[in-house]
Order: sequence, then structure tokens, then C-alpha cells
Amino acid sequence: MLNKIRSNDYLKASIVLTIDVITSLVASGLVLILCTLLGATLSPLLIIFPWLVGAFIASIIAFYATRIYRSIIRYSTLHEFVQMCFAVACKELIMSIVAGWMIAARYISSPALAVVLIALDFFITVAAMLLIRVLMLMVYRFLIGKVNKDIGGNRVLIYGTDEKAASTFTRLRHSPHYQVVGFLAPGKPSDNKLLLGLPVLHFHDPEEIIRMKEKMGLSGLLFAHHADLQHEKDRLLTLSQKTALKVFVAPEIDEVTNSSQLSRTIRKIKIEDLLGRPEIKIPMEEVKRGLAGKVVMVTGAAGSIGSELCRQLAGLGVSRLIMLDNAETPLHNVRLEFEDKYPWLNFVPVIGDVRSRQRLDYIFRHYHPQVVFHAAAYKHVPLMEENPCEAVLVNVDGSRNVADKCVEYDVEKMVMVSTDKAVNPTNIMGCTKRLAEIYVQSLGLALEKGLVKGKTTFVTTRFGNVLGSNGSVIPRFTEQIERGGPVTVTDPEIRRFFMTIPEACRLVMDAATIATGTHIYVFDMGTSIKIADLAKRMIHLAGYRPDIDINIEYTGLRPGEKLYEEVLATKENTLPTSHKRIFVAKVREYEYETARKTMLRLKELSEAVDVQEMVITMKRTVPEFKSKHSVFEKYDVD
Repeated sequence: MLNKIRSNDYLKASIVLTIDVITSLVASGLVLILCTLLGATLSPLLIIFPWLVGAFIASIIAFYATRIYRSIIRYSTLHEFVQMCFAVACKELIMSIVAGWMIAARYISSPALAVVLIALDFFITVAAMLLIRVLMLMVYRFLIGKVNKDIGGNRVLIYGTDEKAASTFTRLRHSPHYQVVGFLAPGKPSDNKLLLGLPVLHFHDPEEIIRMKEKMGLSGLLFAHHADLQHEKDRLLTLSQKTALKVFVAPEIDEVTNSSQLSRTIRKIKIEDLLGRPEIKIPMEEVKRGLAGKVVMVTGAAGSIGSELCRQLAGLGVSRLIMLDNAETPLHNVRLEFEDKYPWLNFVPVIGDVRSRQRLDYIFRHYHPQVVFHAAAYKHVPLMEENPCEAVLVNVDGSRNVADKCVEYDVEKMVMVSTDKAVNPTNIMGCTKRLAEIYVQSLGLALEKGLVKGKTTFVTTRFGNVLGSNGSVIPRFTEQIERGGPVTVTDPEIRRFFMTIPEACRLVMDAATIATGTHIYVFDMGTSIKIADLAKRMIHLAGYRPDIDINIEYTGLRPGEKLYEEVLATKENTLPTSHKRIFVAKVREYEYETARKTMLRLKELSEAVDVQEMVITMKRTVPEFKSKHSVFEKYDVD
């Protein structure tokens, strides 16, 4: 029976009205008894019937008219109490008419006694109704507590004692998923203090929280502020490594509309919360000025980077957004999202493939984009190592097709999304991205020198791994942890640079805004992270112990995979820009006509599936391309 009780189950309004009327009737009867005991001159046998009938009718009229029975009792506040007092006052207004009739009929001896009866009836009715509501609330909390215990609800402490922490508790008070048992604050233990009836517990080091966990049966800590989480990240990692205590983060209160939605949107801590650096902020005013009122096209618009670019462009006042992708279902899902979230936006989802020059020609001729963000690409290293011809057709020839159409149709600016794997590539995917960079840069320089007619500015942006992108390590680790493991890591020493998807997209747009010529822009990615440590953190933060509850298995480096990615931004290989996190890469320049012929040759070889000659041509064009753990090592150029 208890398990059938849910946090969104409420007493029917008719039941609440019945309880209120009965309570009011009993209170009116108590008034007569109390006055008689106090020696008032009353004829109980004569007065009781008209008095109670009047109280019954008055209660029904007053309570129905004021709608107090529609309030959800568990969420009652001072506003509901005032509303209840007003309803009882309306009852007494009707009862004063009844009392006047009873005076005229000599059931009540004097007007003064009638005033006393009305006043007592008001206070006793309010007190009785308040008492009933408190008892109902206590019973409900008892039953919900039993349910939480039976279904394993999380017993949590809320970190902080400010207004938002208190608001978070208020909204979670009746949640079947989270049982708040107190508030937690840093500092030395002080006098016992209560906040909203719950203890405020202080701690000086993680060991004290561990003792609290054991004493109170805690499941986790709930952070009301993301900033507090960042401040405590070092101690939290120490804590999570010593205990199975979970860490949760509440959403911003203005992002939710009710307590049940808050319960659903509270999440476990994400690894991006603990990257060890603040979020990269970009002043978007200049970006908005550069893109507002323009027709913008995004290729690969249904992918992780492409779709986020579209989301951010939606708020920049573009006149039309062309969303190009060859994946039907993902693009359909993006379309549904944009129809729901951005109804004001003039956007056009287009099914098409960058490998098709004819399809691209139609799109450019029909929509005339002014700015193009080229994010369409094959990106998975092992898969492209096994399918090198497709990597060339999409990443190299597809980029050539988009760039050529930008020149043909006088696009103002094309921004190509590249990768750190293009730096000294060790795999097919990285080399194809470097080849795309070579073609785009050589074309842009040829335009600047007047060797090719056109006005397009070509910008290339490089960054490292993006947290949470489709097929990346974070979602994979999450799935493996949810299945109970093992978590698979290729090598104990492998390291990567990370950036969140919104950060990457903001930097891409900012680079596009500051660009005045043909450049390859690279981003300061911060400090690299060891993937094995990342896996351990995620296991800890999920409430488990690495290699005890969930194993980590090392599978060996995959074909084409590096132990360490290249550092993109150093004083030796870059030049500064107006943004401290964006730099211009120093790279070798290629002559356009040579690059064009090479790309056409690579297209011919990939279409013929002549893998050997194609890879040899790639390595000759990009001599720093040295394959690692790959069958293509034998083609390396000495």
C-alpha cells in the first residue's frame, strides 16, 4: 500500500472540503460547550440546533466561495493560512446573521453574548482547521518517509545555508527521491542551529563528513550552487575516494517550475564540473554584431558541434539558419527541438551530403548563405583507420566542395572546424583534417593574392576533445558504469585535452568574428587529463570504488591512437590574438594549384578504393603524418 503513494498524489478537493466543514461544525459545537462551562446564560437544548445548522450552512458557503479546499495542504505557506482565516471570517459574517435571528427569537439573551460566541467561533474554528492540516501533513510525511525507506530514496545534506539552499529544501520537502536530513556548511562545529527545522552541520575536513555519513545513513550531498561545487572540488574528490557518498547538483531554481520537476532535473555531479579550470567565457556582443541579420549555414548541423552551433546562433539574431546534414533521423530530432525552443527562428533543415557538388550547388544558389560554419566530418579515429577512403571523401573532398562553393557564390566567410589530431597526425582521420586545412588555407591565400577571383575569408579552428560529444569517452564511461562495469581505457598513461561543447562553439564563433584574413586558429585547452584518472573520478562520483565495485580494464592503444595529444597553443608555434584563449597557428603554407591537384588525385584514388596509393599520397603531402599502431606504418615517408 505504501509503495502506491506518490509525491504527486493529492487528496481530492471534495474530501478536503468535507473535512473542513466537519472540523468547522465541531468547532462551533465546542464554542457552545465552552460558553456553558464559563457560566453564560444559554438554553443549550434550544440553541444547539439552529446554531449548528447555521454553522453547517455558513461553512459550506464560505469555504466553497473562497476555494480554500483547492490548496495543496503539503505546500501550505503563510498565504494559505491568511486565506483560511479569511474563509472563516466569511463564515462568521454569515453566523452573525444567524446570531441576530437567535437574539430576536430570544435563544440568545443579549447582543454582547452573541459577539462573544462569534469571536470564540472564529478563533476555535481557525485553530481546529490548522490543527487538522498539521496532523494531515505529519501523516503524509510519515508515509512518504516509509516509501523513501522502502524504495531507497537518497538521504542527502544540502550544502549551504543561504536562500537558495533553503529554497531547494522547500522544493524537495515532499520528493520521494531525495530526503533532506540537514544542511552542511564549512567551518568549525558551533552551537546547534536549525534551518527550516533541520540541523545545520559544520565540517572542517572530509573525515567529519564521513562520520556524518555513517551516523545519519547519508546517500549523498546536494549542492544548490554550482560555484560551491567548484570551490569544494578538491575536498570532494578526496571524499569520494574514501566513501561511496554521492554528489548531486541542483539546477538553477528559475529553470524549473515545480518541485517534481526539480527532483527530475537534479543530477549527479558530472566530470566536467571538476575539470580544474573555470568555464571559458566569451563576450558575445561582438559575435552578435558580426552575425546578426545574416544568412548562416551550418554543415553537420545534426552532430554534437553542429547542433550546438545552431543553438547558439539561434540567439544571435541571424536572419536565416540553414541546417545541412545527411543523417535524416538526427536532423529530424534537431528540427523538432528548434520548433519547440526557437519558434521565432527562421531555420531550414536540409538533407544533403557535402560529397555531392550538385546538391551543394543547389543549396548555395537557392539560399545564398553569407557565413558558413563547416562542421561536417567523420571523426572517429579507429573507424576511419578501417575506412580510409570514406574519410578522404568526406573530410577532404567534402571540405573542398564546400570551400569552392563559398568562393563561387561570394560567401563572406567560411569557418572550418578542425581538430588537434591534425597536428603531426598519427592516423587517417587526423591527416584528412590536415589535408582539408591545407586546401582551405591555400585557397584563402590565393584569394588574398589575387590568384583566384572571389571575396571569401577562410578561417580554420582547431581544438581538442569535446566533452559529451556523440561517441566520446564521457558518455561511454557513463554507460559502462551504469551497467556495472568494466570501464575500458586503452592505456594507463593516455592523456587528452578537454573542452565542453558550448565552450568549443563559442570559441569557434569568436574566432570567426576576430578573423581578418586566412588563418588557422588554435585554442588554449588548459591542462591535459589522464584518461585513467578521468575513469576513476567518474566511478568515485557515481558512488562506487574503482577496481573494487567497478573494474577498470586496459585494452591497449587502438590503431592510429596517440598517448599524448599535441599542445595546440605555445609561444613557439602560435601568435597571440585579441582573445587570450585564441591563437594563430604558425603552419607551412602550400601553393594553391598544387594543393588543388593533390586533392583531386586523392578523390580519384579514394573513389577507386586504391587504399595503398591513396595513403602514400597522403603521407607525401603531409610528411609529418607518421602512423601509430596501424597497418599503414609501412608507408611512412622517411
